[in-house]
This record gives sequence, C-alpha cells and structure tokens, in this order.
Amino acid sequence: MRWDSLFSDLEAQFSAGRALEAESEITERARVELASIELGDRLRGALGAEIKIGLNDGSLVRGRLSHVGGEWLVLTERGRQWLLPYASVVSYQGLGRVALKPESLIRQSLGIASALRALAKDRSQVVVHLKVAAGDGYKLQGVIDRVGRDYLDLAVVQHGEVRRASNVAAVMTIPFSSLAALCSAGNQDLRSGSD
Repeated sequence: MRWDSLFSDLEAQFSAGRALEAESEITERARVELASIELGDRLRGALGAEIKIGLNDGSLVRGRLSHVGGEWLVLTERGRQWLLPYASVVSYQGLGRVALKPESLIRQSLGIASALRALAKDRSQVVVHLKVAAGDGYKLQGVIDRVGRDYLDLAVVQHGEVRRASNVAAVMTIPFSSLAALCSAGNQDLRSGSD
C-alpha cells in the first residue's frame, strides 16, 4: 500500500528533524558553556604542565605551571620560579583544553599584591623585570620591602648581598602596571626570541 510508505516516510522525516534539533541544541549548549570558560579556568586545568609563555616585551619563559592566582601565575623552571602578572602575558602555549573552576573564591580573589606581600614577608631576593618600550628590558635585583595597593618598594642590592641598610643601593617604588615579571634571584635572563 502507498499509505504504508507515506507514513514510513513521514516517520523518517520526523525522526530526522528531532535528531537535527537535538544536535543543534547540543551544539548551542556547548557554545554557551565554552563562552563561560575564563583564562584562569584553563590555567588551573594546566597546573603541573610544561608550558611556554610569551611576554609583552617579546621574551619567552618556559616551565611547569605551579600556581595560579587571580591576577598572576607562577612557573617553575629548573629550580627558578617566575611570578608573571596576567597583564604581561601575550600568549600561552601548551595549556590543553581542560578547564577547572576555582576551588575557593578566597583563593581566586588573591591578587598580585597578596603574592608580592608573601615574597616581602619571606625577604627573598628577587629580580624584577620592568616593562619598557624597547630593548632587553630593565631589571632590578633586591628585596621587596613594602607592598601597597598598586605598588611595591624594592630595596636594590647587589647579587648575593643580604638586605641590610649598608648594602641597599637605592629603594625603588615600582607601580604594578610596570611589572613584566619577577623571578628568584638565581635567574637574571628571560629567554628571548622565537624558539
């Protein structure tokens, strides 16, 4: 009978239409979900991974992603550590596709000032890389004395010198907006270039 084939054809069209609707809905949900993923979520998903980061002065830093804060991250490279403000980063390589929401809103709200205060409390020697328009950048070595809301005071000392009043060459006040990177005092060079 022709009606049997007509009804079979209608059922097939209906099934195909429902499958197309379901696929379209799944695709739209995936787009909406992807649109809600933040860079910090991707960084948290890459914790422990070896990544390469391009900085706004053209330098590259490679290492294992060891910490992710609200405005900063830490890379560990052969015993040296880099504190990198998000604002200084122009590209990431090696993040993967995993994204993780923050475990704690308190941890997520810790800004760059919190990380710098921890370094100041520890009295660790650091090399501060400042943003400059051209050249290899500007580097200062010393100990962070104080951290304000949007600046830090760095007591500049010679490599290997302990921070004592007699060893301080100058105290530099540095706005956070000028920070390109900080690293442990054992490392004084960013890897440059195109590798």
